Parts: sequence; structure tokens; C-alpha cells
Amino acid sequence: MATDCLFCKIIEGKIPANRVHEDELCIGFPDINPQAPVHLLIIPKQHIASQAKVAAEHTPLLGHLLATAAEIARTRKLDGGYRVVVNTGDDGGQTVNHLHLHLLGGRHMDWPPG
Repeated sequence: MATDCLFCKIIEGKIPANRVHEDELCIGFPDINPQAPVHLLIIPKQHIASQAKVAAEHTPLLGHLLATAAEIARTRKLDGGYRVVVNTGDDGGQTVNHLHLHLLGGRHMDWPPG
């Protein structure tokens, strides 16, 4: 855990979050600035600063995060589709330096995203 990381503090329970999912590897909770009717963050419990810091050893974890996103989408009845986004670095729009997936759904998603 990184002591100055917002998401690590949420994982540790030092900052409250409405956890909609939790297992041994990750947690999911609503984004505080939702961009869709369903906008959840799925974060690994292991601190990885960003997608740019991912290594081959993280492959099982990344698969688990994507499978978790699909599971949550099914439970949220996002049958019409959804989007999974990983913002990486400042230019990619990453605002918290802890790897996380955005799960967005509940409306039509336009392309390009912006």
C-alpha cells in the first residue's frame, strides 16, 4: 500500500466508500463524479500506480479485474452494453495514481469518447 494514495486509503477502510463489490483481489465502488447512470471504479487491492507500470506478473490480476467488470455489469443489468476504461498518466486523464478500471453504462456511449 502507498501511504499517500487515496485508493489505498479506501482499501484500508480509512476513507469510506460504498463498496458494491469486494473480493480478495479488488474492490468496486461508485465514482464520485459519475459520467453515466452507472459509473463504478474497480481497483486492485495491490498498489500499482498505473497501466504503464503493469508487468507480465500482473496478467492474472488484470484478467481478474476485467472478469469482475463483466460480473458487475451483469448484476447491474447492462445488457445493452457498457464501456470499460483505463486512464493512464496525465495526458490519458488519470487523476488518482492507482490502477483502476472505470465501468460505465446505462446510456449510449458515443465515439470518439473525447
